[in-house]
Amino acid sequence: MKKKIVKKLIAAAMATTMTMSLAACGGEGGGESTPDTTPDAGKDTVESAGGAGEVAPSTEAAGGEDELGGYTVLKDENGNTYDLGGMEIVIRDWWTADEEVVPTDDYEEARENYYDWIQETYNFTIKTVAISSWSSTPQDFADYASTGGDDANYVFTLRQGTELTQAMNQGLMFDLSTLDCLDFSEAKWVSGIHEMFAKGKSIYGMRGIAPEPRGGLYFNKRILTEANINPADIYKWQEDGTWTWDKFEELCEKINADTDNDGVIDRYALVCVNQDLYPMAVYSNGGEYVGKDENGKYYNDVESAETIEALDWALDMIDSYAKVFAADAEWNYAYTAFKNGEGAFLPQEAYYAGDNYTDMVDDYGFVCFPKGPKADDYTNCYNDNVYAIPACYDADRAWKIAFAYNLYTDPVPGFEDYATWKTDYYKEFRDLESVDLTLARMTTNGMITYHTLIPNLKINNDLHWGINKDNTPAQKTESIRNTWNQYIEDANK
Repeated sequence: MKKKIVKKLIAAAMATTMTMSLAACGGEGGGESTPDTTPDAGKDTVESAGGAGEVAPSTEAAGGEDELGGYTVLKDENGNTYDLGGMEIVIRDWWTADEEVVPTDDYEEARENYYDWIQETYNFTIKTVAISSWSSTPQDFADYASTGGDDANYVFTLRQGTELTQAMNQGLMFDLSTLDCLDFSEAKWVSGIHEMFAKGKSIYGMRGIAPEPRGGLYFNKRILTEANINPADIYKWQEDGTWTWDKFEELCEKINADTDNDGVIDRYALVCVNQDLYPMAVYSNGGEYVGKDENGKYYNDVESAETIEALDWALDMIDSYAKVFAADAEWNYAYTAFKNGEGAFLPQEAYYAGDNYTDMVDDYGFVCFPKGPKADDYTNCYNDNVYAIPACYDADRAWKIAFAYNLYTDPVPGFEDYATWKTDYYKEFRDLESVDLTLARMTTNGMITYHTLIPNLKINNDLHWGINKDNTPAQKTESIRNTWNQYIEDANK
């Protein structure tokens, strides 16, 4: 039965109309020392993610119209087709095998034809291959860029964290704003990475593929049904905009129950790791921890009304509806508890479904985190990998590399709206709504925040792990105010 369902879901994916990349989440940035069970985390699939910008005013249609909808030849100011001189360009990451791609469907065949065409037309080669490891990437980039590089032409894939702030401040990342082949107003840059890694008018990081869906709420359909709640209603509330903190709390109140009348609650609404719940609550209420002003300066926003309200609410939800685990429980106790059917709701990121819940006995769904009273819509806090060109390259070399990367990440002609990303997610989730309604919304509606870029700031150690009934969010944030202000001041320098 499960194989039949998966086949139906894959078939449904062929008809969908979104474009993004499949990625898996890594550990938290900012030097946090939380456990990470995915050492190869942060995997991006370089797929089509938006429209191509016109590099020069002189263009002409080329072949392939019958099969791919036509290509466009980009020419310089003299009317000559751009020629990259046979450059070999490598997008280096930590997960892509260096092996030949064998197309398995019409889209993949069209993509390979497009890749062949751009390389032949503009005289270059390009590939993505794992060179560094997840752990070595920051140092590998710093060593390469600071020592002058070599004859290779790299686009580095970098994971977020304070190492990137240091690399940016040390002048190791090429200023992409000086390259006129990149137009960051195009839809494919929607993740906002270029804004996150900007200082003044300079831009040091980019992401030409769509953002990944992040934090939301998994829900157990069996437990909801037992509490006389129709699981499908959550998707309806999400679509009509009534999926709010109040609605979520209303459900939790119905679910928490002593079903055998022994005086002890045995059906729980919430199982969670506190550090997962707190940031989702903050973002869902329009809050953040560190912001950036119009002058490009970071500022401490942890004591804003939106953030404090969200932390207070999350703490109350934990105290009122969360299952209490033993003090010596494993760090991932809540994830195991959800899989075992011990709680109705689990706040976690979308990537977690694939490796952990495919064989879960109970059926489950996935919905956006409910919006708080200060928010107008649901949101997804983007925390994606960054693509950078080393500053040790000269301007001509960097321009050619960026030109090739831009083409490589453009939509495949004729497949601009093809849902390349959904097929894999359909295999990982149990219902269509999780992907078509929730994940699709997350990939187009999101925000960026900056606390991962502040050296020495550790969001869990400094804040989340110290919040409790005796040390309220207001008290805790006040106690770290001066320390965080100093961290932020140092980062701004």
